Amino acid sequence: MKILLSSGSLYTLPLEKAFYMAADTGYDGMEVIISESFEQDEGYRLLRNLQEILPVYVLHAPFHVVPGWGDRITALRKTIELAERISVPMVSFHPPKWLDLEIKFWRWMYSVTDFQEELGGGEVVIAMENMPYGGGPLRFNPYILRRTRDLVRFIESRNLYFTFDCTHMGTAQADFEGNFLRLYRTKRVKNIHFSDYRNHREHLLPGQGILPLGSLLNYLKDPAMTR
Repeated sequence: MKILLSSGSLYTLPLEKAFYMAADTGYDGMEVIISESFEQDEGYRLLRNLQEILPVYVLHAPFHVVPGWGDRITALRKTIELAERISVPMVSFHPPKWLDLEIKFWRWMYSVTDFQEELGGGEVVIAMENMPYGGGPLRFNPYILRRTRDLVRFIESRNLYFTFDCTHMGTAQADFEGNFLRLYRTKRVKNIHFSDYRNHREHLLPGQGILPLGSLLNYLKDPAMTR
């Protein structure tokens, strides 16, 4: 298990500074979100230089338009190609938004029968992330596959792995531990975004919210507890 810092946690800072801060505080490596820092740039030289500071273990495909990276499908493919080129073992991505009518991306995603073979090529692990509910007290989720049972069915049927975001699951105000275990028992959880949640405030430091993160750590420490 590697303890990584997501560049999204320090998105207001230059990537280089975020890498140095992560190295100074003892992180094993970084998860890097493809963002405005990669505008009009394939990212190869930028990430090669950053890897001299700290290893990159996950690339996160863009979840909004980044100039030069194309639509969501093209951006995901380019992220995977970049990961292959610089030997990053995993790529994570967000599912389509029904609210934004991302129909093309939606249809394409359902057309893939084996994500690891068709996209990862055996070199890069491809993982999809669970997404949050929003809207305050109204609570709605603007993404497809918002229910855990649908996520499990999709990732298992299409050889896809999973990024479990604690805060995003917390926004559902559902059975946090139960939903985590349903996903974890698939043996397809490869990446965990570890943060807390409380009263519509997302990505809090662990301990500042209401999520049972201690129980989650116990499950990770002793997988036999999940049986």
